[in-house]
This record gives sequence, structure tokens and C-alpha cells, in this order.
Amino acid sequence: MPTVHDWINNPLGVVDGLFAQSNSSPDWEKKVVEYFKEKLKLNDAHTWVPSLNDVPLHYLKPNSLVKFRCMVQDMFDPEFFMGVYETNDPTSNSKQVKCGKYKDITEGGTDLLLCPHPRRIAMGQGNILYKESETFLVLRKCSLFYLTSMKVKLSLTAQNSYAGSSQARVVPSTSYVPNRHKRSYEEDDEMDTQPQQMKDVSQGAQSSAESHGNTEPKRQETEAPNHNSSPSHCTSSLDLNFPLPGEKGPACLVKVYEDWDSFKLNDMLEVFGILSVDPALSVIADEREASSLLDPTEGMETVEEQRVHSPPASLVPRLHMLYAQPLVHNNPLLPSSASENNGDHLNSALGELPSVRAELLTYFTHVLMGDSLAAEYLILHLISNVYTRRDVLPLGKFTLNLSGCPHSSPYTEHLYKVIQQLVPSSYRLSMSLHNMNNQKMVPRKDYTANRLVSGTLQLANNTSLFLDETQLEQGQLDATGVRNITALGNLISWQKVDYDFNYHQMEFPCNINVLIASEGRSLLPSDCQVHLRPTLNPPNLEEYLSAVQVAQVPSQLSKYRVYLSVARALNYTISDEITKAVEEDFVEMRKDDPQSISAEDLHRLLVVARLLSLSHGQNTLSRDGWMKAKQLEALRISRTQQQKCLNGNEP
Repeated sequence: MPTVHDWINNPLGVVDGLFAQSNSSPDWEKKVVEYFKEKLKLNDAHTWVPSLNDVPLHYLKPNSLVKFRCMVQDMFDPEFFMGVYETNDPTSNSKQVKCGKYKDITEGGTDLLLCPHPRRIAMGQGNILYKESETFLVLRKCSLFYLTSMKVKLSLTAQNSYAGSSQARVVPSTSYVPNRHKRSYEEDDEMDTQPQQMKDVSQGAQSSAESHGNTEPKRQETEAPNHNSSPSHCTSSLDLNFPLPGEKGPACLVKVYEDWDSFKLNDMLEVFGILSVDPALSVIADEREASSLLDPTEGMETVEEQRVHSPPASLVPRLHMLYAQPLVHNNPLLPSSASENNGDHLNSALGELPSVRAELLTYFTHVLMGDSLAAEYLILHLISNVYTRRDVLPLGKFTLNLSGCPHSSPYTEHLYKVIQQLVPSSYRLSMSLHNMNNQKMVPRKDYTANRLVSGTLQLANNTSLFLDETQLEQGQLDATGVRNITALGNLISWQKVDYDFNYHQMEFPCNINVLIASEGRSLLPSDCQVHLRPTLNPPNLEEYLSAVQVAQVPSQLSKYRVYLSVARALNYTISDEITKAVEEDFVEMRKDDPQSISAEDLHRLLVVARLLSLSHGQNTLSRDGWMKAKQLEALRISRTQQQKCLNGNEP
């Protein structure tokens, strides 16, 4: 009798069953998608599905249902495949109609369902017969997306609270006993610092897996990435095209069968699909590449394009999309989509926001060496978000320039580590002269390989970008450095990045939180400058900051993470009464001295008032909130003016 988990372990069985029942009716494809959507909605069934973000590829069962939290890094040309094909059994001389959708290889494992030269097929050329035993009946098209994981840097405890349910249902290979627990791609950098916790988690995952009694063997360890099988596809020569240097997360080629026009570049998605890692995919790719080298006229793709679009399945698995939902955030501690459950979760967390805010303010005050004003603005910065755009103006952004950071000490590194602990995705860019002149920040189109070569600024929404300007030394920026500085300025001012398509540039909007740490006022634009004014002078700054971080227990850090994401996701409104009061207040402030406050100052004051209200869990502006925002800005401006008097050469 089929079990409740058959649709996870054997989704192709469900697909083939619905296809067999269809009697050539075109509605069967919609029924497949609806079937899996309904299954995923029941009793939090989506938590049962193993995640590519948390489970190493060689622990996952081929052709099973998996999920992947990711970003659309590139969109390749469409592919053509045999949607329906006919097989002829030579022994019985009988013919059977088979479904080719959601598959890469025919049922016998003898041939590829993908048309060898899709561009020729699209132009009415090409052969539609694959073998004497397999005849093409229906040609279908799908879109091919290249998806990369979004680098999530949360603590071990936070990761496992999200991934535990799916990891427990993944059983290691029966033919291989690992010497150590296989680490999640996104936990890899942090696991080594917490060996005892890692040991506990490993034992917990193993016992939980054994309790499920699933004896389905996974692929052997030797079937994981085999770097020696094909010299042309070794790791050293295969560029997985991650935006950030040193990234280790998984990447996937995802085949999208319906509504591909609804997806855009850089979209954050949670994809549910059927995992395809058949070794034949790599063999066929090698054969096509060899054929192209021998006879360049054989195919219309260049060798470079074939390598990019047909990487080894052991390194870049294929995922046949059944269903995808957009992610409104990348915090694994919260529901992933803008659903009713997410709304309920936000409402239930509202009551705790003021108390958690007070604790976070104390923590940041210690990190900022006793500067409570800078701590206030750091909270406002971390919950800022581009909530809409008016013409070209992004509303809600709040780039913070934290000046006064010491250059000689590793203070900025420790400050970044604190932020990195609290936000799902972050990146620290050291603005040294070497980095500015050599780093490729803007994505560019490679027409030879027919792909978008990623750059540092191709980041998922809500990523925290930490610009360390204290590392900038004297010297001259070359052409690349000037382009990088210009790109950073456009990102900060307009929340957009101009991708380089050689003959033209194309704007792509983004939603990135930028914090600039500098000694004096930053050379980059910002929405708000706060000059750090420490009230503590610890004898050993590094030991002090380390002790402050260690004092925060994992449960407290999780509360901070949830707080920041919930405050950012709250809706916000201003009543007509408060709007009128703000207008009258603005007129009153300009009455005595029209130069005392400008329209730009009013805009910043409104942004501060909005973020201050949200930080206290209030989704509307009150008179009290407006007065607090004015007081906060008055203190900041007063401090900035005092600093200008001390540094006469500072603008």
C-alpha cells in the first residue's frame, strides 16, 4: 500500500500515474502541479521535504522531491525535450506511450530526453528520431534557470532549528560510514568553531534518521562529485559563478515548465522539484563537447557554452520545478512566504518586540563601546527596507555611515561579525585600493559562453553589505576602480546596479542594506552619518569585543534575528491627522530660519520616524513617535556639527 511519503520519495510515480489516467487530456499537467501544491499545504508537509541547502547532495535520493532556497542568478535559452515519446519493446513487439516531462533520461536509461540541438529544432531542422526503439511524439519547451543558494550565515543552533526536520528524513548511504557528520553548505564556515555542538547535532540527526526506518540506500560517497572522471569538468576549471568570492553553497540548473515569464533575474525563491543527478548527463555532455571539438559545425553551441549549460550533475544537479514560491525574506527562523501563517507569526511576535528591542539596544551599545545613539541608528539601519519606488526614487532605504571607526585596530572586523550573526545574508567588502582596482563588482554578459558572469553586487534582496572604508589607503584608482566606486554610489543612492552587456547597460533594481564604516565622513553617499563617540575605553579592545559576543547565548541571538526580520516586514501607515501635524510642524520649524531644515531633511526625518515606530512594533506613526524621531535627529545633527568643528577640513 502506498505510504504518505511516496510523493516525496517517488514523485515521478505520481506524475506517471496522472499521465496514464489522462487519456491524452491536456489537463493532466495542471493536475500534477495542483497535487503537489495541496500535499505541501497539509500539516506543514513542506518541512518533510529534504533541502538542498542543508543536506549534501550525495545524501539525497535521485528522482526524489527536494526543496531549494535560492536566487535566480542567470536565465539560459529555452530547451526542447520529448514531452511524450513512444517506446517499442523488441521482445513483445508492443508499443507504449511514455511521459518525458520532469525527466532527463528515458525510463530505460538509454537516451537523453533533451533534443540535441534545440536551436535547430526551433528553426524546423533536426532529427526527431532518437533510436529505433524510441520515437518522438510531442515536442515541448521549458526554460532553464541557473539558481545559486543565498549565503545564510546564522549560528549552528539557528540553522538546525530550520533544517532539522528535513535532515532527519535523509539517511546516509548504507555502503559508507562517514567519519564525521556531513556539513550543510551554508553551515560549513561556522561548524569548525563549535565542535561539541556539531557532535551533538550529528548524533541527533543519526538517531532521528534511524528511527524512521528508511532503508532506501542513497548514492555512495564515490558517486558524489568525482573530480577525476572528466578533466574538462574538474572543480578547478568549472566556475560555479557564485556572486561572492569563496562561496560554497550549492547551485542548480532548474527546468521551469510553466509560467516562466513570471520569474525575474535575482528573484528569491523556494523551489520544490524533482532532483535529477543521473551520471549519464555528464557522459552525454562530454560526448557533445568532444563532437563539437571534432566538428564545430555539428552543433550551434560553442564548447564554452556547452560547458556552462551542461556541467556535471554531481556538481550542479538538475531540478525539475513542480512549484516555486517567492521568498519575502531569507530568514530560516520564520515562515518563508507571504502566507496567512506568516502573517499570524508576525502578529504573535509583535508583543515581544519592545522588550527584545531594549535587549538588542543594550547589546549594540556594548559593541559600540557605550555609544547608545549609534546603537539606536544601527537598529534602524538593520530593519530598513525598500518598500516601494516612486519614479526612480527608492523609498525606505537607510544607508548608514558610521564614522569615527578606528583604523589601527580590528574593530570593523568585529563589528561586521556582530552584524553577520544577526542577519541571514551579509558580505564585508574591504575597500582597499587593490580590491577597488581588481574586484569585479558589476555582472557582465559573456557572449562566448552565453551566460551572465556574476559580480559582487549581484546580491539577493535584504543582504547586508558592509563597506569597510577604513581599509582604503592612499593611491590612484584605475578605470576598474572608478567603475566600482560609481557602481557602489548608484547602489546606495538609487538601489540599482547597471549590468554590463558590452554594447549597452541594463538597470536591475535591488534592495540592499549598506553600512559604511569609515574614519571620517565617507567618500560614498549615505542617508545618514553617525559619528562614533565611545564612552568606554577598554585596555584590550579585541578581548572586550570577543567577551561581549560570547556573552550572548544562542537563544538570545535567535530572538534578535526574528526581531529584525519581523520589524522589517511590518506594514506601516500614517493617518491623516498625523500627516497634518507633521506638515504644521515643518512649517513651524522653517518659520524662524528657512535654512534650518530642507525638504531632504524632512524626508530623512520621516524615514527615521517610520523606522523608529517599526522598531517598537508600531505599524503607524504617533505624535509621541514623531517627537522621539525629532529628538534623535537633533542629537545626531548636534554631534555631527561638533565633529565638523573639530575637523575643519571635513565637509
